[in-house]
Amino acid sequence: MEIFIGRLNERDAEELFTFECNNRRFFEQTVPSRGDDYYTFETFKNRHRELLKEQEENISYFYLIKNDSGSIVGRINLVDIDNTNGSAHVGYRIGEKYTQRGIANKALKLLVNTAAELSVNQIHAKTTSNNIASQKVLERNGFIRSSINEEKNEFSGQKETFIYYCRTI
Repeated sequence: MEIFIGRLNERDAEELFTFECNNRRFFEQTVPSRGDDYYTFETFKNRHRELLKEQEENISYFYLIKNDSGSIVGRINLVDIDNTNGSAHVGYRIGEKYTQRGIANKALKLLVNTAAELSVNQIHAKTTSNNIASQKVLERNGFIRSSINEEKNEFSGQKETFIYYCRTI
């Protein structure tokens, strides 16, 4: 499947809301819930506007991953951008029916290429020790393990091992 990434914009709100609602159960199996309010369209639109404001201020860049027919298959973001040292953190999520197709790998490759144009020269990532698929995606895209730490997971309240990665562009 061919994919492309496009920067989040105002017109994406309805389709993105549908994507998030359709994948809520799947996403909440591995990440904390965004709360019930997030899944009401009015709240979602307000949050969407906040993200667009962050993007305008160059604090974060949010991208939709779309397939060749233009449907949203995932999201990938550069957040916590530090313009002083050119660093950012990456996060991504792929819709349930699009997993195990290499989409995260392709999207991360596209984002890394885009990051240089945004004056981001170092990207950080974090995943859990049991998320082997995410570790493979990061390593295939030139990310190097920088540390491993045990922390309390806000999602489960349990101690979990996190693996930190970094890639210099």
